[in-house]
Amino acid sequence: MHLFSQWFMGFYLGLVALLSLYGIHRYWILYLYFRYYKWAAPRSEPALPDPLPPVTIQLPIFNERYVVERLINAVCALDYPRELLEIQVLDDSTDDTRTIAQSKVDDMRARGYNIARLHRLQRSGFKAGALSAGLAKARGKFLAIFDADFMPPREFLRKTLPHFGHSDVGMVQTRWGHLNENFSLLTWVQSIFLDGHFLLEHTARNRSGAFFNFNGTAGIWRREAIESSGGWQHDTLTEDLDLSYRAQMQGWKFVFLPDVVCPAELPVDINAFKTQQNRWTMGAIQTAKKMLPTIWRSSLGWKIKVEATFHLTACAGYILMAALSMLLPISLYLRQQSQWPLTGALEMFALAATTISLGLFYAVCQRDLYPNWKSRMINLPLLISIGVGMCLSNAKAVLQGMTTRRFEFRRTPKYSVVQRGAHWKLKRYRTGNPLAGAIEFGFAAYFVVAFFAAIALRQWVSVPFIVLFGFGYAYVAFLTAWHGLASWTRPIFPLTFSSKALSD
Repeated sequence: MHLFSQWFMGFYLGLVALLSLYGIHRYWILYLYFRYYKWAAPRSEPALPDPLPPVTIQLPIFNERYVVERLINAVCALDYPRELLEIQVLDDSTDDTRTIAQSKVDDMRARGYNIARLHRLQRSGFKAGALSAGLAKARGKFLAIFDADFMPPREFLRKTLPHFGHSDVGMVQTRWGHLNENFSLLTWVQSIFLDGHFLLEHTARNRSGAFFNFNGTAGIWRREAIESSGGWQHDTLTEDLDLSYRAQMQGWKFVFLPDVVCPAELPVDINAFKTQQNRWTMGAIQTAKKMLPTIWRSSLGWKIKVEATFHLTACAGYILMAALSMLLPISLYLRQQSQWPLTGALEMFALAATTISLGLFYAVCQRDLYPNWKSRMINLPLLISIGVGMCLSNAKAVLQGMTTRRFEFRRTPKYSVVQRGAHWKLKRYRTGNPLAGAIEFGFAAYFVVAFFAAIALRQWVSVPFIVLFGFGYAYVAFLTAWHGLASWTRPIFPLTFSSKALSD
């Protein structure tokens, strides 16, 4: 028993130390953000190209009956000469979105817009396939891409095109905003997560010379950069991340504009949020498998290589978190048997490296974006808890991404829900199962027992971890069951590109 305790605690503390590395890296991102952005001299604004270039706007959609008209209206309102603007509605829909989109396209074409709806009979390649098919017919020198839930501001093109003044700039990405962040606690948490990713991570990586990525929407590409880098490929579920790394490996430079905001609708359904996170997580791991060997064999500087590794493998933290969730309660008893004197010290270090770094990370982000940042940070512990509660679902996606199996592209449904109190549970595209949160419920109960065990064993250092983990699992489990139960009585329409569709 004593030998088992020694081995168990050694493995447990190894997980804690490994997870801490990603927390320490978050401090590094903060350092880069301040050094190259906050403390750096302001950059001068470049001028618009003269003459203005032709631009193609691509709108990849699939079963988006609630938001497709809003999207087309926003794109047609862009401040840019109509004769230089081409709009492609890349519609792979299988429901009445086709009729809605075609009617809107016909209306806008009658008003003088150069807009067309392209519908593929063979929907191979998911979103990447749609973008590639549109590229073959596009006339623009630059291509801006917007997903169905986005509403680009009127000045989008006039704010982004000036940054292509240097011929080696291949892509310009803008920051995502949020149309419905105040709808619920779930949407508020998502908004904080995304703010940190864009403002801090993107800015730090871009300004310090490291690689960062196009986020699939709210960005604009130089056509030559796409074509010279191998085009859109669909061997991963994150075609945007994949192309970004291939293009930067070819020498193309990317630009991130933190002050240009493109608002979008956040998922209000926990099951839709899980679908989105699963796709991003699985795709990131697939891209890591595909690109990291090439990156490390290249002549790139070691700083770029190391940062790319942290960037592409960050999702591995979900596996570590899931494993830690299983081992932490057991360790409460075994640590007394193993006689590891540094257990408490290492756990305190992990607390500083992970939880405290998260708090500082998002506090800086919110302070720099919102005047009322202090009130926005009141629920920070809830943000951390929900992040933990999502780890089981995302850990599964990590494991799936590490296999050679091809998985279906599951899109995130949108309901045009912006105002607090708006109804969405009666709408189509709902997915979920009331039993889907059973594992999270099990973990929540597991941590309730662990909480009382920690008190009885006087393991005070572990109590904050246990409370954070337990609440996160309970909250995610409750929402998963509640939203899943509602979906059982709703009409369901396809959200995936099925294997049959891919072979049509």
